[in-house]
Amino acid sequence: MDLTDYNEIRALLARHGFRFSKSLGQNFLTAAWVPERIADEAGLDENTGVVEIGPGIGCLTAELAKRAGKVAAIELDKALLPVLRETLRDFDNVTVIRGDAAKMDLRALAEERLPGLRPVVCANLPYNVTTPLLTALIEAGCFETITVMIQREVARRICAGPDSADYGAFGLFVQWHCETELLFDVPPSCFVPQPKVTSSVIRLTRRAEPPLPVRDEKLLFRVIRAAFNQRRKTLVNALSSGLGLGKDELEETLAGLGLDPRVRGEALDLAAFAALSDKILTGKDEVL
Repeated sequence: MDLTDYNEIRALLARHGFRFSKSLGQNFLTAAWVPERIADEAGLDENTGVVEIGPGIGCLTAELAKRAGKVAAIELDKALLPVLRETLRDFDNVTVIRGDAAKMDLRALAEERLPGLRPVVCANLPYNVTTPLLTALIEAGCFETITVMIQREVARRICAGPDSADYGAFGLFVQWHCETELLFDVPPSCFVPQPKVTSSVIRLTRRAEPPLPVRDEKLLFRVIRAAFNQRRKTLVNALSSGLGLGKDELEETLAGLGLDPRVRGEALDLAAFAALSDKILTGKDEVL
């Protein structure tokens, strides 16, 4: 069965009385090269265990199963379970788990379902829950790589650098924990039903340690979030409002780092934010 052939997909779904759910953001691939390339880019072998989120009808799952030792596919929609039993019946290294990945202990799931294997993630993520799912996958701290197809706009934000309209707090969070690579785009014509946006495939490779030394990681991300919550404001005004710090104190802090007091957060890279958070912490230590 060709799980990317439109006519075969229609017949398959009709056999099971399946109806698409807009709330779950379901779009099935109709271009065979896409799941094949995603699976290739994931760098799988028999020693790899894959967690897939949202297998749909299983076209990517099948490609993963051909390359990896085991695949644990998490599907929220119970209506797709009988479909997957049919499409994946020839793969004895696939386990389909019904549930909401956003509410699962993903580290425990990987340890239980993929014992002794190198854990990675490979998935076509639902667009409406991309950010919380990526956050959960990164915070699980056990996946060597995360290769996912997401909305192009989000992919650009994740990979963006300073002085870019796409640059922001979530991208910096991802870049702190992972090396990011934008791999390729997938047009709407490759799906049924067709989404209104272009998709992109990205690969995140977990860092063995943070890219920079920082005294207080929680404070670093408080500073970053405050800087971008009001990104049109100067960094002084944004941090004063977001962290409750005095503007005069902040201007002195920025000057001590060689930064213009009129600078905006989007001009700072990770190293500058780390230096800034350390400087703010030093100021607090001195007060104490």
